[in-house]
Amino acid sequence: MKTKKSIHKFVAAFTLLLSSLFTTTANNVNITSTSVSGSNITFNISWDNSWNANIAPNNWDAVWVFVKYQDCATRLWNHAGLSTISGDHTAGSPLQVDAVSDGKGVFIRRSSLGGGNISSTSITLKMTIPAGTYNYKVYGIEMVSVPQGSFEIGDGTSVSTYNNYTVTAASQSGGLSSAILGGSSVAVPNTFPMGYNAFYCMKYEITQEQYVEFLNSLTYIQQAARVNADPISAAGTYAMANAHRNGIRISVPGNNAALPAVFACDGSAGIENNSDDGQNIACNYLSWGDLAAYLDWSALRPMTELEFEKVCRGPLPRIAGEYPWGSTNIGAVYNTSTGLVNDFTASESFSPASNGLCAYGTNNGTAGYGPLRVGVFATGSSGRESSGATYYGAMEMGGNVNERAITTANASGVAFNGTLGDGTLLSSGEANQATWPSTSTATGVGQRGGNWVNLAPYVRTSDRINAGTTDAGRTYIFGGRGVR
Repeated sequence: MKTKKSIHKFVAAFTLLLSSLFTTTANNVNITSTSVSGSNITFNISWDNSWNANIAPNNWDAVWVFVKYQDCATRLWNHAGLSTISGDHTAGSPLQVDAVSDGKGVFIRRSSLGGGNISSTSITLKMTIPAGTYNYKVYGIEMVSVPQGSFEIGDGTSVSTYNNYTVTAASQSGGLSSAILGGSSVAVPNTFPMGYNAFYCMKYEITQEQYVEFLNSLTYIQQAARVNADPISAAGTYAMANAHRNGIRISVPGNNAALPAVFACDGSAGIENNSDDGQNIACNYLSWGDLAAYLDWSALRPMTELEFEKVCRGPLPRIAGEYPWGSTNIGAVYNTSTGLVNDFTASESFSPASNGLCAYGTNNGTAGYGPLRVGVFATGSSGRESSGATYYGAMEMGGNVNERAITTANASGVAFNGTLGDGTLLSSGEANQATWPSTSTATGVGQRGGNWVNLAPYVRTSDRINAGTTDAGRTYIFGGRGVR
């Protein structure tokens, strides 16, 4: 998501309409032409490769849209409430707006069966915020829907895999014993999200551009908790690390713990936020605290191990040693591989196409290596196996950067009850969700899906070798995504 220019709006007891002056982009989502009239915020949205299917995988994609508003007096950003009644929002054809019960955002999706690009379409959302003088930003995160239904876990081959078992409605309502699950798991109560119930999953891992937009909405103190470099550091200082394809830098230094810094993408070390600055490369160096804060801020939540397997496998029968794209084919691609073109750009891609391509297996943590652009193997004609997609269309669930997932390996993990983020962080910059695993220890959080360094076995859908490994740190292989 890239904010070209923020807008100033006035919301009071009377209606005032002003024009938009900013654009938001992320993974081909474009939000433009924003205006505010009374309690309504209107914008245009477009994105590529949308679908709504009544054949396998019987799901649709959507954009999770939420609004932040900045008080012009305090300069603090807040999360806007939105009406929980779908009928209070409007969308032009071919889209619809699905409200959610907590009012923290909406899902925008196709209203009928079909597929293809969504051209610029007008959306109006009803906000529930106090009167005042504000700046506004509208954010969009691409998601895929995961329908309610039974699914298989385990594969009989991968390290520490679950026992071969089918998660059903009875599993979710009655809980699962440690004997049923196997794989060094503890008993799982019925309050733990097991993947049977419907949910949405981020289509891509968090990108560097998305993380920059997050940082630029925080206070100085909050920023300091979410980056390696002090926000007061000189312009051009790398915020996370000067290595492993992470190009997030300080553009404008903060001031005396009062004024926050301004961050930018500069992967090619030249003009900031240029077209070749790695905006769509998966964001690495995310600690568990960083990921939890981003998910809380965006009103999402962490995924669980069981949900990870549901997103990957769907309702299909397990295959021994399978990868998230549903086969045992795999081919390693690095950022230094012959065939990888347009480095750091939105069109970073690999040719020729082949089944099972994956960013894994460098077995080398030197600074020149790192994750690739999210969706790097997908084209307009690619299928599930050649694009590396899961059954429901999520990308890079194997390889690239590790997926942090709430584990079933210990009591801290299974205590998780699926509480959603509320769009607000503590003043310290930490997530404020007491039911999520500790951001300081990460006990209850493991890793699934492998990364650009790991060898192939770690990438497997059912591999759990690091599922119970506690690591709160900020390293070059850790990124993540959320669900709702």
